[in-house]
Amino acid sequence: MFKFTVGDAKRYKNATDAIVNLIDEGILEVREEGLFLRAMDPSQIAMISFLMPKASFAEYEAPAPSAKIGLNFDGLSKILARSRGEEKLEISQVQNKLQLKFVGKSGKRSFKVPVLDIPAGVAKEPSIAHDAIVKMNSSQFKETLRDASLVGSHITLDANETAFTVEVHGDTSDLTEENEKTGERIIEMTVTKPSRATFPLQYLEDIVKACPENAALTICLKSNAPLKVEYEVESAKVTYYLAPRIDND
Repeated sequence: MFKFTVGDAKRYKNATDAIVNLIDEGILEVREEGLFLRAMDPSQIAMISFLMPKASFAEYEAPAPSAKIGLNFDGLSKILARSRGEEKLEISQVQNKLQLKFVGKSGKRSFKVPVLDIPAGVAKEPSIAHDAIVKMNSSQFKETLRDASLVGSHITLDANETAFTVEVHGDTSDLTEENEKTGERIIEMTVTKPSRATFPLQYLEDIVKACPENAALTICLKSNAPLKVEYEVESAKVTYYLAPRIDND
């Protein structure tokens, strides 16, 4: 049995969006150090690793060593969206259900959702030594993806010693955006070897959707290897991996 409380229910909704933007169902692990999830999306193209530390909560009680519960995060997100004003959120396990209690100044409401029987999640994250690490402003990168969506369905990321470049090639038009290493869009950039890979645009849009505006977004790139994207949302650390498109030319 476990119980944890957040002072503002909207904060937990924002953090949960980072999960539901990629997967509908998964196993949430309630550990002594915080909430943890690692899962692949249904197509096996992308992975998410999520950790919301114990310090994020006003109250936190977890069994040793942990409790694992299968959840429909899509349904959970819809319930969390029903937060009103500055309600506090209490989440606990009640037998085979998860109870969400919204506590306001003049009353409280509670929902109970079933715990699902879901197969065990991903054992570990990929071990990749990325050759390029680019930290940039999240809002500006999202704008780049909006531009890209006007052109094509796949996006190529290219990093060298002087710039981080985005390319999209469509049936009728093309997009090239070059961000200089010393420019205002790049917060920090380290390249040990020029790197270039192509990824499905829709997945990348889903991955960065929950990143707060004007936050630091870290992109780790290696030629024709899975992309790694990291950021924080409401004190939760989120890491994604996205498989590249390999052209058999």
